[in-house]
Amino acid sequence: MEQTKVISHRGGNATLPCKFHREFSSGTDNSPKTRIKWTKLTTDYLKEIDVFVAMGNHQKSYGSYHGRVFLQEASNRDASLIITDITLDDYGKYKCEIIEGLEDDTGVVTLDLQVMSGDTGLLLVVGLRDSEKGGRDLAGVVGLGDSHVGSGVVFPYFPRMGRYNLNFQEAQQTCQNEDAVIASFDQLYDAWRGGLDWCNAGWLSDGSVQYPITKPREPCGGKDTVPGVRNYGLRDKEKGRYDVFCFTSNYKGRFYYLIHPTKLTYDEAVQACLKDGSQIAKVGQMFAAWKLMGYDRCDGGWLADGSVRYPISRPRRRCSPDEAAVRFVGFPDKKHKLYGVYCFRTYN
Repeated sequence: MEQTKVISHRGGNATLPCKFHREFSSGTDNSPKTRIKWTKLTTDYLKEIDVFVAMGNHQKSYGSYHGRVFLQEASNRDASLIITDITLDDYGKYKCEIIEGLEDDTGVVTLDLQVMSGDTGLLLVVGLRDSEKGGRDLAGVVGLGDSHVGSGVVFPYFPRMGRYNLNFQEAQQTCQNEDAVIASFDQLYDAWRGGLDWCNAGWLSDGSVQYPITKPREPCGGKDTVPGVRNYGLRDKEKGRYDVFCFTSNYKGRFYYLIHPTKLTYDEAVQACLKDGSQIAKVGQMFAAWKLMGYDRCDGGWLADGSVRYPISRPRRRCSPDEAAVRFVGFPDKKHKLYGVYCFRTYN
């Protein structure tokens, strides 16, 4: 049974290869005796998510995969699965199982929306410094390579209430709220190889808590340590409280700064986007627009989570002078009439 990694992007299609070699007595893939089953593996190894089942001419897809998955059927030994209109939630490991009577073959295929690393190009900088807990450095930098090559971006996130306030389930939901998913270790590792440096531990999809360091220093494991992804190990998913690393990819829509005659409160910002036929943009959409499209705007604007940020791809005085960056202003009082707004319009 073949095992491999397949790389795709949100909205695209992918074929997960699965070719069995055993000579089943049924002889053809249409035999009612042969059962092909695809499941998605989870961090809970006792639980698998049903994706697709075929037995003879009978085929069934499940849940969010309904109507999006099909067998390739290139030959009578081909059980490869085609997934269409890929979503961020689709990435991960899939198991292909061929069953006939008491005999079976299994294999695992990884579907990845991979961050492209590189030595040159844009840098992601979320610039702020925590005044609590000894002034721990919160400035993070990630090398993004060619902005037209990468298929996604990993970004660290913490909510309005501050650092280290999310358990695992809340971390998952938080990323989803920002048009993203909780990042995998492979995605964080690729981002670290590209230059991501973030001195705050965050949840990953496997339930571990880790953080990437490219510039060792005292508050971040010690200045005499080697660069790497620091690993706190698996943590209690209910009681553990950390930040989270999210992953987002390309999108179908338009991200833009709304030209408006006055500055806006948060509620006014939400309504202004709706009046313009859009919705207030999410953090993940800003990161994707900045990284994939080179979006640049030197105006702080409200986002859906109540934060104010602005993306700079061309460093200049008064607008992130040293680095291309997504700048984080903070979580201001929503009644303050000090900022503009970034909107997002979905393309059908």
